[in-house]
Amino acid sequence: MQTPGSQSSLHRANLERVVRAVRLAGSLTQAEIARTTGLSAATVSNIVRELKEGGTVEVTDTSAGGRRARSVSLSGDAGIVIGVDFGHAHLRVAVGNLAHQVLAEESEPLDVDASWVDGFDRAEALVGRLVQQVGVARDKVIGVGLGVPGPIDVESGTLGSTAILPGWAGINPRQELSRRLGVPVYVDNDANLGALGELVWGSGRGVRDLAYIKVASGVGAGLVINGQIYRGPGGTAGEIGHITLDESGPVCRCGNRGCLETFAAARYVLPLLQGSHGPELTMEKVVELAREGDPGCRRVIGDVGRHVGSGVASLCNLLNPSRIVLGGSLADAGELVLAPIRESVGRYAIPSAARQLSVLTGSLGSRAEVLGALALVLSEMGDSTLLAENGMGVRAPAAMSSFR
Repeated sequence: MQTPGSQSSLHRANLERVVRAVRLAGSLTQAEIARTTGLSAATVSNIVRELKEGGTVEVTDTSAGGRRARSVSLSGDAGIVIGVDFGHAHLRVAVGNLAHQVLAEESEPLDVDASWVDGFDRAEALVGRLVQQVGVARDKVIGVGLGVPGPIDVESGTLGSTAILPGWAGINPRQELSRRLGVPVYVDNDANLGALGELVWGSGRGVRDLAYIKVASGVGAGLVINGQIYRGPGGTAGEIGHITLDESGPVCRCGNRGCLETFAAARYVLPLLQGSHGPELTMEKVVELAREGDPGCRRVIGDVGRHVGSGVASLCNLLNPSRIVLGGSLADAGELVLAPIRESVGRYAIPSAARQLSVLTGSLGSRAEVLGALALVLSEMGDSTLLAENGMGVRAPAAMSSFR
């Protein structure tokens, strides 16, 4: 038995500190581990050697600042994590290892509003297919990250707004997928996962405070404060789409009038153009036509950008983030939408907040949410999962139930 404050307890804690630092970063040099954990270089060297001998980490030669260094990452045999992203029109699943490498990924069309049973049936089948494809044992799956296009009620674990996914009312997505797959499941909304994905792999790397704005069928924001996703006590932080721009404006699905979403989301914007461009018009097609010079599409995208910029300005005045990352289908418009966003921020935000802010598109595109789901597992899983009771080797996670 380890006594609190004993040498064995301190050693175990140091092992977990090193594993945690590597797990969150993907890979670090030994010098970076020392700076991150506050441990001495000698202690880090000894711990890395022990973890390598136990099969928990891999060490490769690299360079840092022009000097030879040793890069440490979690072993490819330490386990895998899975990301599942439900969008309003798609299902995307990715399998990754603990060294932040994506091993397999696949997407298929799905009307998530139609049937939650069908959605989970297809997610279960796709997860099973990809795990088999990468050729790893099912008992190597440590956890699953799950993204859904709506706010999660923190207390009940159910989707907090039936207006967003009426067919999912009363469903606890985490419990449902965990029951089917037999492993821990971590769930969050799509905007938060987009923020996490861009923070770890994309346009948010290197910053501690950012907002990921997703403009698609709805408008939402994932908020990162001091390197952590901020969800709020009820799990609804980041609902930027329901900032009121015009209290006499169109009625929003939330019941209020003139929300940002009623001026920017696809369901409200597309009817402005469908009379002239046809009823089958999509937001992706609007962006494509705008890039080709279509004046109507350019005007609509510019207007959307200015409205989004008004919401971003309010966000800047409240939270003062250093970076705004735009995601969703609108992000492909590039400067056609970024320029009007910056224009509104410059007009409505406090000058000091506006000067410090950079506004750019996400670099992960439609993959942001599923990669964020992988990052969610990597950030939430316990480090003791990777260490045997004696601090060496890998503890096998719970076995997965049957896959289709």
